[in-house]
This record gives sequence, C-alpha cells and structure tokens, in this order.
Amino acid sequence: MAITITEAAASRVSTFLANRGKGLGLRLGVRTSGCSGMAYILEFVDELDEGDQVFEEKGVKIIVDAKSLVYLEGTELDFAKEGLNEGFKFNNPNVSSECGCGESFNV
Repeated sequence: MAITITEAAASRVSTFLANRGKGLGLRLGVRTSGCSGMAYILEFVDELDEGDQVFEEKGVKIIVDAKSLVYLEGTELDFAKEGLNEGFKFNNPNVSSECGCGESFNV
C-alpha cells in the first residue's frame, strides 16, 4: 500500500509550494495528542530525513517518516471546501475511532 492524494489536495499542495518558493513536498505524519491519542501533522519538507518514505502522485511528493507510516499506510489525503470551511481531510483505513471534534484519532 501507499499514501495517495486526490486531485483537489494535489492542486492545493502545489499552490502552497509555489507560493512558498521552495520545498520538496509535504510531510504527513502523526504525533501523540488530543483526546483520542493521535493527531495528524502536515508540514513543508525542504530536505529528507533518514528513513523517510516518499510517495509521488499527481506531481506532488508526500513524505512520511518510518514511525508514522505504520499508522498512515493506505491513507488518502484530500482537500475539501464545505461552506465557509476548507481544509485537508485524511481518509485513513487504520482509524478505529475519532474524537468528537475531529482533531485526533485512535488506531
């Protein structure tokens, strides 16, 4: 399996990277946080770290560290606009439960 990205998310990431003027891609990771145990991390990557896995799709590189990959394997990164709200969505098949506010998850 791999990490995949929708057309909407790829377009948004490409725009962010172009406006930033530098960067290899976007890091997708997890950290311990929130009421359900884990939260997603999104940040720009200027250089790879040892052990990083790179997934390239639709012209965008998604970089995942080895520790996070266990929790993110098979995840699809999407971008959606719903009314006045917009943001990235994570379609993660490993999630067993999420907190009520949607900020954290458990596997």
